[in-house]
Amino acid sequence: MRYEQLADLPCSITRPLVVLGDRWTLLVLKEAFSGVRRFNAFQSNLGIPRSRLQDRLGRLVDHEILVRRQADDGDHAEYRLTRKGHGLYPVLMAIKDWGDAHMAPDGPPVRYRHRECTGEARVALACDCCGELMTAHDVQPEPGPGLLPYVEAGARN
Repeated sequence: MRYEQLADLPCSITRPLVVLGDRWTLLVLKEAFSGVRRFNAFQSNLGIPRSRLQDRLGRLVDHEILVRRQADDGDHAEYRLTRKGHGLYPVLMAIKDWGDAHMAPDGPPVRYRHRECTGEARVALACDCCGELMTAHDVQPEPGPGLLPYVEAGARN
């Protein structure tokens, strides 16, 4: 199966990976959350080849994660996170939490502090009904309504 065909699979983990599943895209997003908006700043901060950066920014714009518009000063285009883009912040923070726990032998290289109380930002998996914190052992996947069209199509074939 080709990588692009993965977008057609009825899986809410697989589909986003088609858009986000390479290091450069996630690093571009990390920079965007740090306030970077201009192409040259992304390129210089990341050391990414221009053509690869154009591709990643274009993909993020195509998927409405970033929007490209003229900067307020009118001199350059800039890239800004959309609401959909801001929804990815917990994803990056979950990767950061995992990296701090498993790949930072000297401790976290950056601490992400809550502005109000100086506590640290962490991602936690919790039940949307009772609020109980969960791990993979507490979760049981089951078919959802988005799977029905695929099941029906399979039954017809």
